Amino acid sequence: MSQTPNPQHIRILFLGDIVGEPGRKAIIDNLAEIRREHTLDFIIVNGENSASGKGITPKIAIDLLRAGAAVITTGDHVWDQKDIVDYFPTEPRLLRPINYPEGTPGAGSVVLDTAKGKVAVIQAQGRSFIQPPLENPFLAVEMEVQRLRGEGVRVIVLDFHAETTSEKIAMGRMLDGTVSLVVGTHTHVQTADDTIFPGGTGYLTDAGMCGPEQSVLGRCIDSVIWRFRSGMPTRFPIAKGPVRACGVIIEADIASGHCLRIERFAEIYSDKETEIGFGTTENPVK
Repeated sequence: MSQTPNPQHIRILFLGDIVGEPGRKAIIDNLAEIRREHTLDFIIVNGENSASGKGITPKIAIDLLRAGAAVITTGDHVWDQKDIVDYFPTEPRLLRPINYPEGTPGAGSVVLDTAKGKVAVIQAQGRSFIQPPLENPFLAVEMEVQRLRGEGVRVIVLDFHAETTSEKIAMGRMLDGTVSLVVGTHTHVQTADDTIFPGGTGYLTDAGMCGPEQSVLGRCIDSVIWRFRSGMPTRFPIAKGPVRACGVIIEADIASGHCLRIERFAEIYSDKETEIGFGTTENPVK
């Protein structure tokens, strides 16, 4: 992807689910350098697993915003940290799924001014094999995109936090030509189907995670294997070791909002001071 700045284009990075302390530390420590290296104009991160793997706290949200994230999206673990509920109304750059019922704290979309124009970010949650079952995301997102475009916003990014590939692809196809990017989150595994649909919408089924590379979706390998082998409940501690940060970069035309280029992002970051291996548990039932 060309990194020569173009005043008519905007370069956006979306980073997938940040998992626990290793993931958030890697992103906070390296986000400024990532911005410089890839000449980015706008950065979005999914922070719903950033607090010990479940939810996000106000402090973590503040740290991610100070590090350079313009918007933080979430998902099905959004309410797992109780102190986040009262924080939502105070920080419009932290999003919860837009298809929660009316009256839910926070908002599911935000429009921010940048040096190159307005950028909108929408968060939605799927309904197939994911809890809690929310209202229809297709109807909620369609209505919000129409509202944003009616207000003249053309650069629009949707984080669709969903389980099934079919639901994510259907959402991308429905929105083709009306948003700049539809990117999936939740499964923590980066897919290889980055593409630009015929109408000009960039698409990736799942951005992947920003978490320990030697893990099972960011969790300690031994604990997860033990659970599958035994069927017994256990804790799933966050793994240790080098972090693989995954996401997607797009370059969009400011006037039309069309995605011109799309490229998967995947980098490994290692903190030598805290490197202690894979992170296993001697007694996973404790």
